[in-house]
Amino acid sequence: MRLFIGVELDDAVTAAAGGAARELKARLGSVAPGFTARWIDRANLHITLWFIGEVGDERAAAITEALRSPFDVAPFRLDLRGAGVFPSSGAPRVLWIGTTTGAESMREVYGRIENRLVPLGCPAERRPYTPHLTIARVTDPGRASGRDIRQAIAAVPAVCGESAVRAVTLFRSRLSPRGATYEPQLRVPLI
Repeated sequence: MRLFIGVELDDAVTAAAGGAARELKARLGSVAPGFTARWIDRANLHITLWFIGEVGDERAAAITEALRSPFDVAPFRLDLRGAGVFPSSGAPRVLWIGTTTGAESMREVYGRIENRLVPLGCPAERRPYTPHLTIARVTDPGRASGRDIRQAIAAVPAVCGESAVRAVTLFRSRLSPRGATYEPQLRVPLI
């Protein structure tokens, strides 16, 4: 099964993020001819903490057991605003909405997850964790330059509001021709 760990967001935040995504899509359509992307459905919007990937049942059970106890991080508010792209130069591959207030708490949660998963053989990222909300994956940047795309995206304020973070969720991702669906497998509270 395909697993990842993430944070579920309040409905008002995902609604605002969906609106920001529509605004970005329209702006990119006018400044970047040929730009195409797979836009994330509002129902699937979340912030990924750790992508685990495809694992067998036995390994999934070990990961679930390692995550079962609450995380020693106080619940917090996470503010989402500002849009950008990864990577920071060259052809854009991911469009995202950033985090401000609460980003440091997200990094703290990431560290707690790392302490539980690395001993199970789940490799940590080589670069520092940057909490963000992925809203699209670029399939073709079109004829515009990366700079033009970045400027168009930076012009959209993408103010999505604050979401309460009280738990971390282990999700199962099911892929189909209609796209991915994410099924919560375990919610681990923050304390």
